[in-house]
Amino acid sequence: MSKKVLVCATNFGVWAEELQGPWDEFKKAGFKVTLATPQGKKPLPLKISVDPDFVDPMLAKIPGANPKVNPKFVCDRTKELVMGDEWARPIKLADAKMADYDAIVGTGGLGAMMDLAPNKYFRRLIYEAYYTDKLIATLCYATAALIWTRDPKDAYNSIIKGRRVACHPRAWDFEDDVTLELWGATEDNKGTDAVYAGFLYPLEDIARDAVGPGGLCIGDPDATRDKPRVEFDWPFITGNSVESSIAFGKKVVDVLTMR
Repeated sequence: MSKKVLVCATNFGVWAEELQGPWDEFKKAGFKVTLATPQGKKPLPLKISVDPDFVDPMLAKIPGANPKVNPKFVCDRTKELVMGDEWARPIKLADAKMADYDAIVGTGGLGAMMDLAPNKYFRRLIYEAYYTDKLIATLCYATAALIWTRDPKDAYNSIIKGRRVACHPRAWDFEDDVTLELWGATEDNKGTDAVYAGFLYPLEDIARDAVGPGGLCIGDPDATRDKPRVEFDWPFITGNSVESSIAFGKKVVDVLTMR
């Protein structure tokens, strides 16, 4: 029987591959995929994430790193998805019911820190998945949602206390102002005109605090497409950042297929 996956994305700017990569892996596996966003509007990519010439200013400072993080095929495929029907009619997070799905997946992007990770409906779905033993997978900044999902059955500690997780590396957090301009924006789907002063919050630092002394948080600044960083600690699959998007999607497919 085909697995049912709820894929959740920000309305304030996904990083293209962090939605496109896992999405295409799930579809290729024959999963039934439902897309959900906070506003029930099409998730749009940040302009910088569909620019094959974009140079990541933080990776440019790391000797030997490839600062061009957007392969042309990713940019082209994401634009195809934006202009097509597959992402056109997401449901609202508020209307999603975890009982209908085998897994929940949170995708990344700068906007995910603003309207996805702290979203009460997204966190409710994660909590329900946690207590019904279903797969919970988050990529890059969406992993912040696991930090904010606190367990009243465990003194309101994070549900990742004592767990092994991957998250966006501190060394890759932008240091200068970043605008969240969207590719494909329309009058009724503009995203936000907020400007990040580098980053919204230091994900790796707070994730380390959330897992506690019995857990392990890995923000891997040496991760590459050839050496992606994805961690699996049931019921969690977590991915480092954009370079690990495909590996993250494949891991979700592998784990769900075996269950």
